[in-house]
Amino acid sequence: MEKSLCIRRVTSKDMNTLADFNTAMALETENRLLDKDITLKGAAALLENPAYGFYLMAEYNGEVAGSLMVTYEWSDWRNKLYWWVQSVYIKPEFRRKGIFRAMYESLTEQAKEAGNVCGLRLYVEKENKRAQTTYAELGMTPSHYLMYETDL
Repeated sequence: MEKSLCIRRVTSKDMNTLADFNTAMALETENRLLDKDITLKGAAALLENPAYGFYLMAEYNGEVAGSLMVTYEWSDWRNKLYWWVQSVYIKPEFRRKGIFRAMYESLTEQAKEAGNVCGLRLYVEKENKRAQTTYAELGMTPSHYLMYETDL
């Protein structure tokens, strides 16, 4: 039986799935418990405000397998946008099956077609060596920037 993989933009019907994915990812990667209601509202806010970004979802044989979020950063140096890949989550039973690779390749094509995107960026936990290996295999390279933040 042939396996089918579909990469699509998220719709309002996907909000609960996104909230579930975000809470699962936070627990898995940072041992952090998120309030599902807040993540649900956060996902819905992005969908209601396309200027913030968008989500992609992967379906494998009709079953939701993973998602990622893209947000925008304007580069005045390049007069174009960076697309930041965030909130990447692939359900455990679908990992190592090429799901993220397919999503990344679809995203890369969409960025090229958009015409106003100068690059893709993402951040990854320092200890998440498996993800770092995946990103390197896709041709991504570590940035020379360090990230700093202030929580408010």
